[in-house]
Amino acid sequence: MSLITPTDLKTHIYAEVIAEITRNDDSITTEAIQAAESEAMLYLSRYDLLQLFGTESTPPARPDPLLQRLVKDIAVWHIIRLSATGIEQSVYRTAYQDAIKLLTEIGEERVSPYGWPYTDTASAAQPPDGDAISWNSNPKRHNHY
Repeated sequence: MSLITPTDLKTHIYAEVIAEITRNDDSITTEAIQAAESEAMLYLSRYDLLQLFGTESTPPARPDPLLQRLVKDIAVWHIIRLSATGIEQSVYRTAYQDAIKLLTEIGEERVSPYGWPYTDTASAAQPPDGDAISWNSNPKRHNHY
């Protein structure tokens, strides 16, 4: 189950425009949505992606309107890249770039969306098995006066 469905895209682009671009092939729209979700996940690795995006069989535990809007912006861009119709592509390209910029800022912790769950880092804090030792130092300095 996806974070968004093809019918959810109606808030960003008309259904008849999608039908014209994809030539009534719903698999193209579904593929664009999957690509958009995967692209958004690249930027949000510190969050619990299962709760935010769900899986193929389960819906997201915490559907977030901001995240849905960003994924829609990305999906619409993936769809209209196929077109040569009378769509003002620069508007959608700007929306796509804005979505990627915001996802980057979220991923780099410059902004923090309210209520998004973080990944469980407690299990990652365990020391590695084995008796390996690691050390390093700064590079040698050569000061001349």
